[in-house]
Amino acid sequence: MYIKNIKEIKISLRARYRKFRSRLGEDQKAGMDSKIQNRLLALREYTGAETVFTYVSKPIEVDTIALIKTALASGKRVAAPRCVPDTYDMEFFYITSLDDLEKGSFGVLEPSPSKCRKVTNFSKGLCIVPGLSFDSQGYRLGYGKGYYDRFLAGFGGTTVGICYSGCVQWNLPHGYYDKPVDILITEKYIRRMVNQRAGG
Repeated sequence: MYIKNIKEIKISLRARYRKFRSRLGEDQKAGMDSKIQNRLLALREYTGAETVFTYVSKPIEVDTIALIKTALASGKRVAAPRCVPDTYDMEFFYITSLDDLEKGSFGVLEPSPSKCRKVTNFSKGLCIVPGLSFDSQGYRLGYGKGYYDRFLAGFGGTTVGICYSGCVQWNLPHGYYDKPVDILITEKYIRRMVNQRAGG
């Protein structure tokens, strides 16, 4: 019964935060996206990272297209995820431009395996983590497929959640194996989690 209630709560929360995002005006969203990106680019963890792992944003998400362009222009290695067919796993591939992307799972732009080299080292780097909502401890509410939960379990670098402040709440339901992000960035603030690993 408890598990069923958690599932129902998550479904309700996903609907709420999808609605919030769908109601954002184009200029309003662009302004918030820009503020989030500026905060991210100013992070010492971003400045010091050789590789940036990032999702390729859908219209409902905090924009990462501008971030990808900026990171590539500054000489960083950028890796984007590709969903492995018939599984809930994803692989990351290095991209050198947006031309390396193609329509993949769920209509999301993904790296083309024929053009890109697969990432094998996940011991360091900065990972930009998507979420419909985050809470004050850095736990996230994803889309329910578990792709990022599985990936983050084996990621050794710094994780940064990016989210609109209107989608952040004090507590989200989470399981024993869920990993909070190290840093949460909204258009209004940067929050470093108390559980962040020493040295960032």
